[in-house]
Amino acid sequence: MPQLERSKLIPATEAVGKIKDGDTIAFGGFVATAIPEEIFSAIETSYVKHRKPRDLTIMYAAGQGDSDKKGLNHFAHDGLVKRVIGGHWGLAPGMARLAIENKVIGYNLPQGIISHMYRDIAAHKPRTISHVGLGTFVDPRDTGGKINAITTEEIVELIEFDGKEYLAYKNRPINVAILRGTTADEDGNITIEKEALTLESLEIATAAHNSGGIVIVAIERIAKRGTLKPKDVKIPGIMVDYLVLSQKENHWQTFAVEYDPSFSGEIKIPMESIPPMEMTERKIVSRRAVFELQPGDIVNLGIGMSEGVAPVANEEGILAEITLTAEPGVIGGLPAGGLNFGAATNTDAIIGQPAQFDFYHGGGLDIGFLGLAQADKEGNLNVSKFGPKLAGAGGFIDITQNANRVIFMGTFTAGGLKVAIEDGKIKIVQEGKFKKFLDRVEHITFSGKYARQKKQKVLYITERCVFELTEEGMALTEIAPGIDIETDIFAHMDFVPVVKKSPIMMDRRIFQAGPMGFRENF
Repeated sequence: MPQLERSKLIPATEAVGKIKDGDTIAFGGFVATAIPEEIFSAIETSYVKHRKPRDLTIMYAAGQGDSDKKGLNHFAHDGLVKRVIGGHWGLAPGMARLAIENKVIGYNLPQGIISHMYRDIAAHKPRTISHVGLGTFVDPRDTGGKINAITTEEIVELIEFDGKEYLAYKNRPINVAILRGTTADEDGNITIEKEALTLESLEIATAAHNSGGIVIVAIERIAKRGTLKPKDVKIPGIMVDYLVLSQKENHWQTFAVEYDPSFSGEIKIPMESIPPMEMTERKIVSRRAVFELQPGDIVNLGIGMSEGVAPVANEEGILAEITLTAEPGVIGGLPAGGLNFGAATNTDAIIGQPAQFDFYHGGGLDIGFLGLAQADKEGNLNVSKFGPKLAGAGGFIDITQNANRVIFMGTFTAGGLKVAIEDGKIKIVQEGKFKKFLDRVEHITFSGKYARQKKQKVLYITERCVFELTEEGMALTEIAPGIDIETDIFAHMDFVPVVKKSPIMMDRRIFQAGPMGFRENF
C-alpha cells in the first residue's frame, strides 16, 4: 500500500492533538451517513482520559447520531463542548440534555441555512442572508434560535431590503473541519465513491482552510499519487491537512448498513423487491397523502411518518411519474428510512447539500411531506421542542417555508394510540394519552401566518381526519369512515376547528386491503 507523507497521514490520537481548547469545529455527516466516527470516538477518549480538548464550539447542519453512543453523542460530556450551533439535536440526546440543563450554550438554526453559512464563511462574508426562518422560533422577534437561558448572544438579525424582511445569520471562522471520504491519494485528494451522500464536505473544508484552520479527513483506503480521476475528487488535497485511516468498524456506510452499493449509486435494484407496507395507521395516513400528488411533482419526504409516501407510491405504481428528493442532496429513486434516512436507492443524482437547499429555498419543490407532532388553531406546527425534550428543526423550516404545497402527516393523538380497520372503517381501539392539536404550540417550527401570507396550500393529515389551513385558521375538511366528529375528533382537541360545511368522507379505498388502484386516475 502506498505510504503518505507523515505530515498528512496520522493516527486518530495525533489528529485530536491538533485541536486546541476553545476551537470552533465544523462536522460533515447526515443522520447516520458519512459520519467521521473514527475521529469522533478519539475526541471522546482523549477528553475522558486527559480532559483535552475542551470548551469547543461545534457546528453542524444535519443531525448526526444513533440516539445512543455514536456520532455527536461522543461529545455529550460536561466541559468538552462550550457552544453548539446545530440544525438538529434529536439524534444526540445527551447533548440535548446538556443544553436543556444550561450546561452548553445552544442554538438551533435551519439545516439549509447552516449548509449555506459554510460557503459564506469560506468567502469571508459576515452574514448569511435569507427569508428562511421568518415567523418561526428562529426569528429574533421570537428566540433567535436560542434554546436555553445561558444563550444570550444574538446571532440572528432582522433586516430589510426593498421593503421585504430577511434574516441575517452571523458567521464565524472555522478552526477545524472534521470530514470523511472513501479514498485519499498521497497528496490528500479525497474521493467518496462508496459514500451514500456528497453533503457539504467541500464547503466545510474551504471554510476551515480560508479561516486559517485545519482540515482532518477520515478515510477508508489510500491510493497512489496521480491515480484518482480528477472529476471524482470532491475535496482537493490543497485543502486537506491531515488524514486518518479508519478502522473498519468505524467506517460503515451508515450506522445501520456496512455497505450497500445501491446507496452509493453503483447498482440499481428491482423496485419489485420492496415489500408493501403493513396496513396500520401509518399506511392510512400515507395513502391519504398520496392523493395530493400530481404527475411530474418534485417531492421532499421528511423523516418518520412521511417516509411512508414512498413505499405507497411504489405499491401504486406511480413512483416513475414523480421525483422524490431528500434534503442532503438525493434526487430521484426511493429514499431510505430509519438510520439510513438521507440515503436512497436508484437515484438519478446525488448533489451537494448546499445546492439542494438552493433548489429548495428558491421554490423548486412542488410538494413536501413532513411529520406532524403538534399543531395549533393558527396552523402553527411544532416539531422542535417539547418541554425538556429538544429535537431541533433540521431541514423542516427550509422545506415547509418554500414548497408550493405542504402536507403534514401524523396520528391524531400520541402515546399508545391503537386503531383497527374493520369492514373498510377505522375504529379507535385505544386513544393516545397526549393531544397533538393544542390551543398554542410551545415552539413555532412552522408559521401558519407566514404560510397564509405566501398563499401556500397546507394540509394536516391524520388517520381519522384531514384539516386545511385557511384564512380563518384550521378547518376540518374530511373525516374517515367510522369516525364520530364529536367523540373521536373534537373531544381530543384543545380548540374547535373551523367547519365551513359538512366534512366529506375520506376516500374509502384508503381503508381497503390491497392496492388502491390509484394509478388509474393519476
